[in-house]
Amino acid sequence: MIDIKKSKMAISNYIKQYNIEDEKIRLKVTHIERTANVARNIAENLGLENEDIELAELIGLLHDIGRFEQIKRYNTFVDKNSVNHGELGAEILFKDGLIEKIIEDRKYDKIIKQAILNHNRSPKKIETNNERELLHTKIIRDADKIDILYLLTFEGKKAAWEKEDFSDDKITDEVYIGFKKDKNIDYSKMKTPADTVISQFAYVFDINFKYSLKLLYEKKYFEDIYKRITFNDKLTMERYNELYKITCEYLKENI
Repeated sequence: MIDIKKSKMAISNYIKQYNIEDEKIRLKVTHIERTANVARNIAENLGLENEDIELAELIGLLHDIGRFEQIKRYNTFVDKNSVNHGELGAEILFKDGLIEKIIEDRKYDKIIKQAILNHNRSPKKIETNNERELLHTKIIRDADKIDILYLLTFEGKKAAWEKEDFSDDKITDEVYIGFKKDKNIDYSKMKTPADTVISQFAYVFDINFKYSLKLLYEKKYFEDIYKRITFNDKLTMERYNELYKITCEYLKENI
């Protein structure tokens, strides 16, 4: 049995040890709340049983639990410059025992752990053959991306991307080619903030459910993000326009 109200209270008590006045901490608190709501909506739209609806919501609340310690230690959300926040979150929950304060029933542990470990991996590196684990992995991956795109639309650039001015950045060849050829970004190849923006456009190719795609289409997040950024470099601006167009065309064709 999942007691969402009790779980929320336990998560809130855990977060109290961190500086809630820190903008990054505040950003993650609101992110996990919204992501949990989106995950619940996806699960409901899929017609899942109430147990799995509540489990999807709980995973939404827990998927970024490692972010708070990441921010405290490294003051960044960039995993390649710090630590894999999915792996750190799983460690805090299941090695340090935080999960026992959040939910009493241990039967959900493996599903929760796999969803958290897989939520920020590239699609080719998702590790689970279990149908239910994969279902919840897909739900949290969609919900997380949807809310990240919300954040990139409405939050200040410094909070969203850790950078205010993108005008002198460039989209590197590796990221441009990866987007066009494979519809996939190798995060290890990203070198510039402009590459990060393109990797977020590429989210559209890694959305699992039609409901999620329809939501992105209706909210116009990609359009709003696109309008927030311009580049001085002519080639980069041409690439930016081209990849944005591909993003929009894919979205329209798949809703």
